[in-house]
Amino acid sequence: MESQDAGWRGKFAGFALGLSLFAILWFAVAAIGTKLGLWGWQFGLGKMTISWGPLLLMAALGVSVIAMIIALIKAPRKQALMLALGALLVSGLAFGRVLAFKGQAERLPPIHEVQTDWSNPIQPSEELMAARAATGALNTVEDAPVVPEAVNARWPGMGGRLVSDLQAESEYDPARHESVKLAPYPALDTLVEPAVSYDMAFNAALESVKARGWTIVTNDIESGSIEATQASFWFDFKDDVLIRVMPEGEGSRIDVRSISRVGLSDLGANAKRVRDLLNEIEVRLN
Repeated sequence: MESQDAGWRGKFAGFALGLSLFAILWFAVAAIGTKLGLWGWQFGLGKMTISWGPLLLMAALGVSVIAMIIALIKAPRKQALMLALGALLVSGLAFGRVLAFKGQAERLPPIHEVQTDWSNPIQPSEELMAARAATGALNTVEDAPVVPEAVNARWPGMGGRLVSDLQAESEYDPARHESVKLAPYPALDTLVEPAVSYDMAFNAALESVKARGWTIVTNDIESGSIEATQASFWFDFKDDVLIRVMPEGEGSRIDVRSISRVGLSDLGANAKRVRDLLNEIEVRLN
């Protein structure tokens, strides 16, 4: 029986698979190391993930393609071919995910904050500001934040513009978007409940926050304010959610503000968080 050992071709294919798996592990290490405080987020995300990660994946993909070609040159092919195919699948799928991530980043506006009512911004408490300062938050909390001019190199024409304007342009609008999925952001409107009392609205908002497992910073039914923090699983990035419940006639209205502590673009995370929270509150009230 002919030996199925592909010799050096099999070893090269095995190296390609190992390199592909290492590239995947690299991204996990970058995130977990940041979460554990082994290095700063600028290094873990900026250098390891965004700068070096794609290069490592490209190298793994290139080696995998070469391994596949070498495996097909002559028999025996099975061993080398299986290893090369595995390497190609791992590196190819991972690189495709990186390209999709890049496309998503370019499609979304370079902002890290949204809220339902920019005409009357929700103000943070001293407790929340102290919590942000304690973790080295770089993003400021302002009534009318402006996108830095530096973003024009990557997002032409967006630097110097109001965050509120970019949010409004990105939200779903039936006149501009064929469906919600085609809009960068979902619609982020104040939740008005004409027949729901103030107390019911506040309690529904508070229970929704608790159900999501967020860390509650403040909870004051007299002022109608709820503040909470959500930490991401991988990098432990912290985003703050500010909720304001107010009486409106015989009913109530609920506004939400969500802002990241670090980073330029949130990749739509804050908009999704606000929309999902409002949806859950609405379900609890109806």
